Amino acid sequence: MSKLMDTQRKIEKNVVSGYKKIEDGVVSGYKKVEDTFVSGYKKIEDKFVEAFLSEDNDSSKDGK
Repeated sequence: MSKLMDTQRKIEKNVVSGYKKIEDGVVSGYKKVEDTFVSGYKKIEDKFVEAFLSEDNDSSKDGK
């Protein structure tokens, strides 16, 4: 019976390991997409502030 339990534990470790790899891949992929969208939004926001909200010679931070 212990050989069956050892085999079951090995299978369990492999399944958990595979799940963790998939989970890490999905999370890192999501973070990359999120960072890309956030940086793109910030660039657009800065251009908008520079064009419409800031006075002459002000940076976008001053306009905000």
